[in-house]
Amino acid sequence: MRDFARLYAELDETTSTSRKLAALQAYFRGASPENAAWAVYFLAGGKPRQAVPTKLLREYATERAGLDAWLFDEAYHAVGDLAETIALILPAPTKRSDVGLAEWVEQRIAPLRGAPPETIRTDLLAYWDELETRERFLLIKLIGGGFRVGVSKLLVTRALASIAAVDSKLIAQRLMGWTDGKVSPTGAGFLKLIAAQSDGEHALRGGQPYPFFLAYPLQAEPQSLGDIGDWLVEWKYDGMRAQLLRREGVNWLWSRGEELITERFPELAQLALPEGTVLDGEILVWQPGDVPAPFADLQQRMGRKSVSSKLLAELPAVLVAYDVLELDGVDVRQLPQLERRALLETVVAGVGSDALRLSPRIAAASWEALAAIRAESRARGVEGMMLKAMSAAYGVGRTKDVGTWWKWKIDPYSIDAVLIYAQAGHGRRASLYTDYTFAVWDDVEEGERKLVPFAKAYSGLTDAEIGQVDAAIRKTTIEKFGPVRSVKPTMVFEIGFEGIAASSRHKAGIAVRFPRILRRRDDKAIADADTLDTLKAMLVQAT
Repeated sequence: MRDFARLYAELDETTSTSRKLAALQAYFRGASPENAAWAVYFLAGGKPRQAVPTKLLREYATERAGLDAWLFDEAYHAVGDLAETIALILPAPTKRSDVGLAEWVEQRIAPLRGAPPETIRTDLLAYWDELETRERFLLIKLIGGGFRVGVSKLLVTRALASIAAVDSKLIAQRLMGWTDGKVSPTGAGFLKLIAAQSDGEHALRGGQPYPFFLAYPLQAEPQSLGDIGDWLVEWKYDGMRAQLLRREGVNWLWSRGEELITERFPELAQLALPEGTVLDGEILVWQPGDVPAPFADLQQRMGRKSVSSKLLAELPAVLVAYDVLELDGVDVRQLPQLERRALLETVVAGVGSDALRLSPRIAAASWEALAAIRAESRARGVEGMMLKAMSAAYGVGRTKDVGTWWKWKIDPYSIDAVLIYAQAGHGRRASLYTDYTFAVWDDVEEGERKLVPFAKAYSGLTDAEIGQVDAAIRKTTIEKFGPVRSVKPTMVFEIGFEGIAASSRHKAGIAVRFPRILRRRDDKAIADADTLDTLKAMLVQAT
């Protein structure tokens, strides 16, 4: 635990990619396979399940520190992070622990889940008494299920490839499914992860998926890509990226987040794919009129591990397939895009099911003609277009070494909104207010207006802009609600978002997709911010 806590601190304290990479390499070279296996799990995106309710963590930490509850609350509001607050207020340890990460996770943290409160209290007090501040901080993050660290899976892959002396693409392939959580990481598994490449290792076993090939956002004009005839053009759907595999007589469905989701989409699990086939595509809910349903409909399916027959009938899921990665048990990712497309068309036609659809190709004689078609995107329920080089192989991650995919998205919706609530961030931004709630005006009656919250956003500002907004929030705070501050409306921001849908769960009656801050509108008065009617008009246009 001590070594992993040191690594966590090093990763959190720097924004330098080279320093993070060096820290990862040093850790993996020195860690035991068992500890390294769990470190890979957490660093690559695996989520710890909450083992102890937050209420008990606060209660026992307050008791051990000898503080009144109100004083703990004040400390928490000042620090902005529960784990950091607890780690700081606890008295110095009287013991020293050399227990490794694997033992902590498997033999100490896991048994706390569902244990009686008195058992949890006894164990926590004992654990806290053998850990230093940063080790306690990490422990509470793991126990509370709130572990996050500023490192990408790509960087973890690079670090492992370096110490293993193998191609990073091979490491990326071996890592697929590692963070699913249904099988615990092991030392033996880590040794396989960093083993030398064997002959024919490109062939995957069982339900293991391939790394996903990712697209770059197209910022330049499409004419810069050259001859339009060199590009395969498809719609960019707003769904859930997934791979559907058929191996050993079983269908496996994996999300891009490396979560096994087969049971959530039984209509896809039942598709009669040929043995040894892997398809890449987008899961969507399909609606009458032969168009994709809004993402909000798909969300009702995504979170359910068991699906009723009523929901299956009301919200039928389909896989819109746009690539084939394996056929007859053979890895075909190195074939040119155009050849893989021909193979895909044959596979989809052979399955012959409405639940498996072929992503349609878009034909245009020129980039100008294609732009005119792209203008119909919102009416078609899509986000824009995908441009894929005809000669491109299927790569690993976001890369241009085997050809390129571009996503040519339509401009986002945007609206000018007022900041009304703020909450502190996490990690190096724990002392700054970086998470914001925005509102628009609702004209309740003639002459009476009120601000109605409609979206939360935390991305889009530079560090300098965050500092300015943080200072303004502190000066204009009206009330505190735990870690949240309500502020006097003084700042207008342009908020961008990708989609909009009706929602009974939101005060505004509207939910927006992927909200983000586009810019601060110092040129705009609070009274001139947009209204709920503006959002409703966007909703009508979207539907």
